Amino acid sequence: MDMADTLRQAVDGGDVPGVAATAATADGTIFEGAAGALKPDSVIWIASMTKAITGAAAMQMVEQGKFGLDTPAAEVVPEIARKEVLLSIGADGAVKTRPARKPITLRHLLTHTSGMGYDTWDADIFRYVQAKGPLKPNSMEMLSTPLLADPGERWEYSISIDWAGLMVEAAGGVKLDRYMKDNLFDPLKMADTGFRIGPAMRPRKAAVHVKNDKGGFTATDHELNQNPEVFMGGGALYSTVGDYLRFTRMILGHGTLDGIEVLKPATVALMSQNAMGDVSCRPLKSQIPGRSTDMNFVDGMKWGLTFMINPADFPGGRTAGSLSWGGLANSYYWIDPVKKVTGVWATQLLPFYDARAVARFDDFERSVYATL
Repeated sequence: MDMADTLRQAVDGGDVPGVAATAATADGTIFEGAAGALKPDSVIWIASMTKAITGAAAMQMVEQGKFGLDTPAAEVVPEIARKEVLLSIGADGAVKTRPARKPITLRHLLTHTSGMGYDTWDADIFRYVQAKGPLKPNSMEMLSTPLLADPGERWEYSISIDWAGLMVEAAGGVKLDRYMKDNLFDPLKMADTGFRIGPAMRPRKAAVHVKNDKGGFTATDHELNQNPEVFMGGGALYSTVGDYLRFTRMILGHGTLDGIEVLKPATVALMSQNAMGDVSCRPLKSQIPGRSTDMNFVDGMKWGLTFMINPADFPGGRTAGSLSWGGLANSYYWIDPVKKVTGVWATQLLPFYDARAVARFDDFERSVYATL
């Protein structure tokens, strides 16, 4: 099955409402296509695919000496020092916490070992949010949840990267949207990427879909606040598969794309290695089924800065040491530094990690490797 066939079959088989995908080798783009409700240049909510871009921005700051990987984050964003470890939530909603035993660092934030969590996957954070009432989206209130463990103790997928974005803002002296535009999007020619959906992007914005009772999909009017209190570096960017491929090609090119260097080769090498030591990823148990399904990880899965790194070869696909992650509306990417290939595959469908969507992404990845 060729690459275009995998997209058509994903839509014709009723697995996704639409899909757009693209792939490249070190020599350049080898495929770009779409099917169903998406076009190759559709503007999509990339959600947690934002995290790697925020990580790149933070590592630019490390290169400039604005802060170090192991600098206490509170030296840059003092508010983070208020976070304490959750002990209990009473039946009356009373919350008990204790001070953390060590400071949170940028390394903790970029590897999700800060002790923070997400209400989507952690029962305690879910209960905390329920006790406190709805937290204002895209706000400091949303980032005020307690720690679940001491920094460095365990891996917990989390709001950590939002805090890394606040570090970039504080050290860079500009809001995150402006910083990314000036230092990543403009140099990499990613004109269709931003926290705000610009006039040129608006007509191409794809709808986020949910499954309906008839086995089909219903389009929703889902859209993030276009004037947020906080630009969430963990999940608020809009982009296209083509734009995002320019970012992954830059990583594949050791920090350079089309002769423009945005990161040093040594920095990209550091970002691509296990940065969490003996800690490993733990399964994610969904607390909000409409937002995400449960997610298990390959044994030994590690985190770099800020990529997931697979410990073994995938049959017919990426090699051990490849970098990857995805976004809540079932968008995914991978970067294989051994076989020198990268791909981006996206639909706009909730909940995250939908089994049929993931299987179709796997089909696309295998079809890419079959052409090499």
